[in-house]
Amino acid sequence: MSKVIKHRLDVWKEEPSYWDHIAAIEKRIYESSVPNSLIELIKIRASQINKCAYCIDYHTYEALKGGELQRRIFALSAWQESPLFAESEKAVLQMTEEITHISVHGVADETYEKVKAYFNTSEIADIIICICHINFLNRVGVSTKTTVS
Repeated sequence: MSKVIKHRLDVWKEEPSYWDHIAAIEKRIYESSVPNSLIELIKIRASQINKCAYCIDYHTYEALKGGELQRRIFALSAWQESPLFAESEKAVLQMTEEITHISVHGVADETYEKVKAYFNTSEIADIIICICHINFLNRVGVSTKTTVS
């Protein structure tokens, strides 16, 4: 027997000004020089960790629409062992995991240095904001039980 999940609250409907700010950050992230494909991988991976079904569904759809390969999305939860991801992507995915689990060990210097080997400081700032942004959205989605329609 499956559990019925009821959406508790539409935060954006209750307080639309928050969505204006969220949308502005989202727009800026996609205007950055970080590839959209990497942005979607970040969002899917953080959403997997946070168990935000809505965001996993949404960003998987967006990634596929943008040309991402299904097999890479399927392998994303095992990215460390997968040959399907470039070293630059693996560095960012490691940073995604460490920021998402920030209370465990923070972000290791080694992880930061790996990211720095592939991205300039502006791109690193964009990557960090992207990771934090999706973690914020995951927390809203999970706490309000936002559902996939």
